[in-house]
Amino acid sequence: MANKENKYKIVTLKDVAAHAGVSVITASRALRTPDIVSGKVRARIQEAVETLGYAPNQAARALASSSTSIIGVIIPSITNLVFSDVLRGVYDAVEDTPFQVQLANTRYDSRKEVELLRVFAAQRPGGLIVSGIDQTAEARTVLEGLGCPVVQIMDIGPDPIDMMVGFDHRQGGRMAARHLIENGYRRIGFIGARMDPRAQRRLEGYSHALQEAGLFDPSLVLTSPHPTSVMLGSRMLSDFLALAPDADAVFCNNDDMALGAMFECQRRGIRIPGQFGIMGYNDLEFSAHSTPSLSSVRTFRYDMGHQAVEMVLAASKGDRPDRPVRDLGTELKARQSTDRQSGNTLKTG
Repeated sequence: MANKENKYKIVTLKDVAAHAGVSVITASRALRTPDIVSGKVRARIQEAVETLGYAPNQAARALASSSTSIIGVIIPSITNLVFSDVLRGVYDAVEDTPFQVQLANTRYDSRKEVELLRVFAAQRPGGLIVSGIDQTAEARTVLEGLGCPVVQIMDIGPDPIDMMVGFDHRQGGRMAARHLIENGYRRIGFIGARMDPRAQRRLEGYSHALQEAGLFDPSLVLTSPHPTSVMLGSRMLSDFLALAPDADAVFCNNDDMALGAMFECQRRGIRIPGQFGIMGYNDLEFSAHSTPSLSSVRTFRYDMGHQAVEMVLAASKGDRPDRPVRDLGTELKARQSTDRQSGNTLKTG
């Protein structure tokens, strides 16, 4: 029986060189260090690359050098708008550089994170950006052995694996709770879902601020293991009000939950902010445009993604930061949903 042609034949650098009428060495130089090859030759080689659909073998490159041109990015969710903003910053920063982004999603699973880290380790990335600072001991071991710049994002702490850029979630939680207290609210609850370590720290900040003011009541804290969503925010506020009908405000783990809480108040005809105050976290785009507009703690997610790439690029050239931990801070955005003094008559339903 005759052998069938292999439909999955890989296009090699040798094929590109033959198509362009140059040596393999010249083709390699044109792709690696184009400045040392004449413009006419580069054009022929580029035409061959596009015609044949050639893609460089990153594994082979890694064997020939200490790393590839890949910057790995590991996040826990691709549907959460918070990470969409981070990725915008990452991709904008990589633009016009020799690097490419390779994205991976852990789905908030620490075991999956270790698996993905091992995949990246085998590829010898030029850098790695990973969400969070609460990696397992196994994950930290892999990260410490990568041999490339590593930036932890979304949080800050005293023990970076290499570098960090993020913000203090406890401080953000304190800021939110103090704002509600300053606006006259006294029975202030917390509702949160998918309580990952960052969400836990926001809860700690909220609790600490209320304890300082003598207002903390553990019965006003309601959490869920389910993923955050607007629908869940509505349902959890309904459950919260059944447990604490005398509550007059709530700090929500994020803006999705806060918007759902606002919708539930609208359905019940509860006046915001006169009868009930609502505070969010992250300050997503819709927060300023909801009715009433939503008070929230702004986090600088785009800047974080952008700066994480900048740190990787600088460190890869030996230009390491004097301070490995970069705190972007948070900012309180006070809007109608907590402005009790001027918003007593604002009805939302």
